[in-house]
Amino acid sequence: MRRHLRIALATATAALALCSSLGVAGGSAVARDQNDEHKCSDNVDVDAFSDDLDATLFQKRYVGNLSGLAVDTDGSIAALSDRSLLFRLDMEPELKPGAVTDLRDEQGYPSLDSEALVIDSDKTRLVTSEIEPSIRLYDESGRNPVKLAMPKRLLVKPAGRAPDRNLTLEGLTLQPGGHTLIASMEGPLEGDGKDTAGHTLVRLQSWHREQGQAAKDFKISKQYGYAVDKNPDNANKDLGISEIAATPDGRLLVLERGHSPSGNTVRLYLADLSQASDVTDVEKLPGAAHLVRKTLLADLLKCPDLGAPAKQPQHNKLLDNIEGMTIIGHPSADELTLLLVSDDNANVNQITRLYALTVRLPSSGS
Repeated sequence: MRRHLRIALATATAALALCSSLGVAGGSAVARDQNDEHKCSDNVDVDAFSDDLDATLFQKRYVGNLSGLAVDTDGSIAALSDRSLLFRLDMEPELKPGAVTDLRDEQGYPSLDSEALVIDSDKTRLVTSEIEPSIRLYDESGRNPVKLAMPKRLLVKPAGRAPDRNLTLEGLTLQPGGHTLIASMEGPLEGDGKDTAGHTLVRLQSWHREQGQAAKDFKISKQYGYAVDKNPDNANKDLGISEIAATPDGRLLVLERGHSPSGNTVRLYLADLSQASDVTDVEKLPGAAHLVRKTLLADLLKCPDLGAPAKQPQHNKLLDNIEGMTIIGHPSADELTLLLVSDDNANVNQITRLYALTVRLPSSGS
């Protein structure tokens, strides 16, 4: 028998529900057994993981470097590689790529450092690229790119104040209703400071459109300040935001992660923008800004490792460089099913791994 993670379409809601089963051999994937402990925290369980995509090829393309996930309009999973590739993942009868699309810039070159993905209701693909940074819109075939306007200060120096082309737009999500798009900077802008506890401040940027407008109609809107945690294993570098995902009530799941020679740190937060200041006109954070309020849901270092293998030192062998996250199910009013993916950086000492998590949301205002 073979252990595997299976993700299937839900019926009436056209969302995704997690269906898992457990076998005994192979070790490429493992799923929840009711006799096992899967608790990471009071709010989060790790249900399953799969290494089935690790070190594989599809149509001569390397299935790795996966940095973003999204649920497509047909319920399938889209997985974004930071090498200008977009994979469709088929979950039945087994986890494997079903199609791949090349993403190119306006000159026809595969030059994107593509990190985050949103799929609009009309199948438009919204893709961030770190190197400028940018958000490009593509049609379903991956063609006809159009850029959204970008606040100047978020651009990489000398055009803007982002000091590192590898620490820009790493996360992207669409709020319920589809009117507001939010992107997260992985690292700080030059000149932005720290909060009173010494945490690095990064910016979240939003765009807004009116009812019935297309993705190309998104206009620059509010900007927010967010404090990331310190890296417990690296005093010289704080954690960064690797992904965000909007919850059904409009809050944000925020994935913070960092790396050190001893392994990866990955934390899942719930963020509330409702009381945060618009820092569009704040030249240097924090100023008098009210920062985004966040609540720790789980430090994934505290998850059970589920017997996962690791190719490099890790405090918890289940972890790797987790970069992608999307909500694939909403079993109850306060419960979500998440799918995460790690970016192996095309490194033989890292793993392309998918994770399924159950998240129980605290009530708003708690």
